[in-house]
Amino acid sequence: MIDLGWAAGFLPLIGAGFGVGFLVGLTGVGGGALMTPLLISSFGVTPQIAVGTDLLYASITKTAGSWRHHVSDHVEWSIVFRLTAGSIPASLILLAAIAFIPLNTAALAHWIRMGLIVALPLSGLALILYPILARTPEREADGKDPPHPMITVLFGVALGLLVTLTSVGAGAIGVSVLAALYPHLPAKRI
Repeated sequence: MIDLGWAAGFLPLIGAGFGVGFLVGLTGVGGGALMTPLLISSFGVTPQIAVGTDLLYASITKTAGSWRHHVSDHVEWSIVFRLTAGSIPASLILLAAIAFIPLNTAALAHWIRMGLIVALPLSGLALILYPILARTPEREADGKDPPHPMITVLFGVALGLLVTLTSVGAGAIGVSVLAALYPHLPAKRI
């Protein structure tokens, strides 16, 4: 007979993944804000492994969601390119710093926890403020929002650093700030 006792250890992780996935699918936000702290506090995973695991998991699931939104023409590519222009270089610089600056494991875990202390309340605040920020103001004469290219790139830098360090912020914080910068953009395109 095959011993499946080892599988019982995975059931809580599967349940946590299902619960977080369900909430993210329902709301579109909260993956990093839920999964990373859950892995650290409930499952005893080190902060570095929790962030890396969540980022890999998010990249896989968000790829499928991104493709679906692209096919449905819900992507505002000019904003994606601006965010990418800031976030990718910032992420690479932070990853290089983590790789080449001689931090011990405890120091890196400390900085990730400090990042989470900042990111989690910001994420919660962003969720509370989103309905206010998402209100569509009176339209300008041409009916469009100003492009805010540099602000969007700089926000991409901040978001790239925050997400690379903590895996938190791309959903709640990103959506809320983009709603404030581009108030005429429909929520499905944000």
